[in-house]
Amino acid sequence: MSILDFGGFDDEGDEEQGRKDRFEDELKKYKDMLKDGASKITNIEALEEIVNYYFDNEKYEEALRFITQLLTLVPYSADNWQRKGLILSNLSRFDEALDAFDRALNLNPVDPEIHVNKGITLDDLGRTEDALACFERALEIDSANDDALFNKGITLEKAGRYEEALQIFRFILDGNAAHKEAWYEAGYCYDYLEKPEESLRCYDEHLKLDPYNYNAWYNRGIVLNRMLHYNTALESYETALAIREEFPAAWYNRGNAFANIGRLHDAIACYKETLRLEEKDVPAWHNLGNAYEELGEYEEAITCFTRALRYDPEHYESYFGRGSCYDAGEQYRRALGDYNRALTLCKDYPELWYAKADLLYNMGRVRDSLLSYRMVTRLDPTNFEAWLDYGETLFELGYLKQALKAFDRSVEANPHSAEPYYSRAKVLMVLNRQFEAVESLKTSFRLDPQKRLDFEREFPGVRSIREFKSLLKR
Repeated sequence: MSILDFGGFDDEGDEEQGRKDRFEDELKKYKDMLKDGASKITNIEALEEIVNYYFDNEKYEEALRFITQLLTLVPYSADNWQRKGLILSNLSRFDEALDAFDRALNLNPVDPEIHVNKGITLDDLGRTEDALACFERALEIDSANDDALFNKGITLEKAGRYEEALQIFRFILDGNAAHKEAWYEAGYCYDYLEKPEESLRCYDEHLKLDPYNYNAWYNRGIVLNRMLHYNTALESYETALAIREEFPAAWYNRGNAFANIGRLHDAIACYKETLRLEEKDVPAWHNLGNAYEELGEYEEAITCFTRALRYDPEHYESYFGRGSCYDAGEQYRRALGDYNRALTLCKDYPELWYAKADLLYNMGRVRDSLLSYRMVTRLDPTNFEAWLDYGETLFELGYLKQALKAFDRSVEANPHSAEPYYSRAKVLMVLNRQFEAVESLKTSFRLDPQKRLDFEREFPGVRSIREFKSLLKR
């Protein structure tokens, strides 16, 4: 039995509570002694048990007080210096933790566990190469040290060196297929390496060994979502939430999966649950606004985008979203203000320039819209619709040659769309290049027979022109 008799809390009922109460009384006595004067506590075994108790219960400040007292009694204990290092590390006092680990290594330089714990602390400080050196030293001392190898993999993973980390996790799993943490981390690495099938297999293997790991279920859902398997992703998020209901990231991504399959009301319920748990979650406010916008509930959407901007005034996506709602509600000046604000924060967003261009056009500022349409084509030269709209605007303003070039670029970007051939033909007709116009119309009619009727309605007198007679008889 231990000095303080606090290790046997497996008994049930009154006996268990009695043991806990007695232990708390003992702790209080020692804490009072420490306040009155540290030198009064001289029972080394009792101090070790108190330190272990507080450490195991994550009461690190209390553990630090008693480990400091313990080290005044046994200053040459490598184990106790290592324990102090672990306590300080858990308090995020990493530099002090390193000093403690160095004291431990001075006393016992061939203990691989101390090298590993020092390496973990160095990793927490972002000192990747120093951390790796510690793990290598531990492996030199004990080549079969699983903790050193695994933590080396973790450090490489955190540094974004996923291929190297994966090699280590694979090596561990070759020797021990029941290493659940290695399966989990391998799944994480494969995900970042954009190998979703392998990632999914690793998470499945991990969950066979640890079926109640809600983070693994959540990560599995993320991978399935990237694979566009939204319904299966939903099942993973729901399992994660069944294990841990207050899991805001799982609620949020469950909402995204619902939104991806068009179940917007379900998505809204999930985003609201996310916000119940994390009121200032900007992506949740933004996506909630998106869902309301898709439902045509613009006032609700505007409220959500505004809340997102309250918490992050530089969230350009929410300016764009709110501007789109103002645009839909014909509040054009407000929409333009939001689009301009978004563009000051993100100038290389083609969809935003496109929205501004359409807005300016609808406001009657046709000439002003040209610059924005042109910006879309510069940022996204494969957007055939942008080239088409740019060309139509140039044509409307009488810039015929520039319009023809724009329609040619639209055709290059999408040769299977009838619209740019049709618009191109109209410019060619005005330029009196009738043969080329007929050839362009032929292609347009072949791709979309409806265009023949559109042409006859738009140009009712064209049958009198010899070049078009045979074309319109077909």
